[in-house]
Amino acid sequence: MKLIITEKKTTAKRIAQILSHDRARQEGKGGGSLYVFNVNGEEYRCLGLKGHILKVDFPPEYQQWQGVDPRELVHAQIVKLPNNKTLLKNIQKYAQKAEELIIATDFDREGELIGADVVAKVLEVNPDIKVKRARFSALTQGEIEQAFSNLEDLYYNLAQAGEARQDIDLVWGASLTRFISLASTRLGKQFLSVGRVQSPTLALIVDRERQRKEFVPTTFWTVRIRCESGGEEFIAHHKNERFLVRGEAEETFSHLAETAEVVGVSETERKMEPPVPFNTTSLLSAAAALGLSAAKAMSVAENLYINGLISYPRVDNTVYPQSLDLNGLLSELSASPELGAYCREILSLPKITPTRGKKQTTDHPPIHPTGVASKTELSAHEWKVYELVFRRFLATLAPAGVISNMKVDLVTGGEPFIARGSRVLKEGWLRYYPYQRRKEVILPPLAQGERVRVVDRLLEESQTQPPPRYTQGKLIEKMEELGLGTKSTRHSIIESLYERNYIHGDPIMPTETGIAVTEALRKYAGHISTPDMTSQLERDMDAIAEGEVGREEVVEKSRKMLEDIFDMMEGSKQDLVEEIRNGIREDKILGTCPNCGGNLRMLKARKSKKRFVGCSGYPQCTTTYPLPQQGSVVATGETCGECGSPKVKVMTPKRRPWVLCLDPQCITKRKPQEGEVGDDAEANDGAVDSATGDK
Repeated sequence: MKLIITEKKTTAKRIAQILSHDRARQEGKGGGSLYVFNVNGEEYRCLGLKGHILKVDFPPEYQQWQGVDPRELVHAQIVKLPNNKTLLKNIQKYAQKAEELIIATDFDREGELIGADVVAKVLEVNPDIKVKRARFSALTQGEIEQAFSNLEDLYYNLAQAGEARQDIDLVWGASLTRFISLASTRLGKQFLSVGRVQSPTLALIVDRERQRKEFVPTTFWTVRIRCESGGEEFIAHHKNERFLVRGEAEETFSHLAETAEVVGVSETERKMEPPVPFNTTSLLSAAAALGLSAAKAMSVAENLYINGLISYPRVDNTVYPQSLDLNGLLSELSASPELGAYCREILSLPKITPTRGKKQTTDHPPIHPTGVASKTELSAHEWKVYELVFRRFLATLAPAGVISNMKVDLVTGGEPFIARGSRVLKEGWLRYYPYQRRKEVILPPLAQGERVRVVDRLLEESQTQPPPRYTQGKLIEKMEELGLGTKSTRHSIIESLYERNYIHGDPIMPTETGIAVTEALRKYAGHISTPDMTSQLERDMDAIAEGEVGREEVVEKSRKMLEDIFDMMEGSKQDLVEEIRNGIREDKILGTCPNCGGNLRMLKARKSKKRFVGCSGYPQCTTTYPLPQQGSVVATGETCGECGSPKVKVMTPKRRPWVLCLDPQCITKRKPQEGEVGDDAEANDGAVDSATGDK
């Protein structure tokens, strides 16, 4: 009997269906899905897990937060414990009767570590079992049959790199989180988390917000004219795009006449090369531009992979391997009801030459479609990601596009103006990947010496803008650039920052608590808030995967780094704590009281323990407002246009954030708020009778 172990139940089902030609039967209970089938007279059992069968933790004597000095965790022993004892017993029970164990987990560090843990537990009960590895990049019939016909050995170096990450993240996360939480007395659900990747990522967001606050705008003026030729209108800008002195702009504006003369016309063609194949970072960035969070996009992509519709979505590679049969894949994808016609167009090209990105690895190919699905078979989010991957694949095989750029020089009242136009001459890859298509600006046919009518003159005052906040997509790109996290972890790091109430919104804004934690760590914990230290550890873990260094050496190196951080934090503990507490207090201020000008703070009623908003001017000012009793509440810095009360943003799990005017009697409570989902009934549930907070 051969025992196959997969990472998920759904993967076990699909592999069993493919290998058995849909003859597998499901058996077993107790935490796993077992599929039994025969191939050429030999019995196979395929068992699906729930991710890791073992978890890393500290021994029981280190579990009490308030009874153990956090610094003791830096060099504490790390133990492995079962995540699901019943499932582990089943694995060992089936393995006792097996002659061969085939690891068919995802081929990456995490998947290899899961496989290595399974092997270790299986060898305890069957030391003579033969161990093999099925390596694949897509859950398609061709890939699975090929993988099981060419079994390999387990990649233990890759598993060791994954184990090093587990150990380092446990030691750093647990010790630093306990230190900060205990010092600031934020325990229970309100603990303050710190991590070697999370903290420098949060610092990026905080630094960008500080840049925005410190930004000093420059006022400038622009002069434009709206012209008409042959019944068509177009806009021309003064050659001096920005005037920094108002008087100069007004002087220029006073010269403008009722007509303008065309003094030059030029047209150039520009080639637009097609995009490179998707890796994880570029996929999540593109999905974010379509309105999907990084975590949601990855979840959807993983589901599409499990169902055989796209290749493995956790990859760095941006170069299709030569082994990928592009023509054969296009022929299969031609069956798509919505997108198949595009595949046939690509197949009809004289030659198909895929684009190549800068990153080339051999673990998995870039993300591409592997199966056909119609829009009616998928959810809205699934179709959005599937279509994105499908169209990107087509774009990487399509010819370049050609854009025509037109420049027209005009003079009116002695002042030079320029009109610019652009249009697509050849769609090329833009036909298949419209997400990057820019709006065309079509100018009327104009000739040198022609006079056009000036139908309007525009003098406008503007200001330079601060650097934009990070979107989730741009943040993931920045994390990759700085070596923060990996393709498999970046989206979850961002999600954890939201869950800890360190950030909100998209574009992303830090909360006062997030700012305080970052600034305190920056001042009193050395380099933990910079990418240098964590990116070095990432390189060390890459070296483990390549067999260049041992796991224990890297883990010990990280412990010594952590010792230095604790030396700094303990030397400035009180200052660190006070800075964090100030930030927490700031987060409880939700706006300015419209009655007395005091601070409106989030408070908790003595009897009911329900939260509400009360004025810092109590007892002289008894202004109070109810609050929703669930979710995080942050100040928006805005006031209601109807009643002048502050607005807050409410964020609850599995629900879009919504904006709420604090005043329950406001007219906006009888009409939908912009950006709001649902009604305000939940907010009114927390109403209080007075500033004392009693119900």
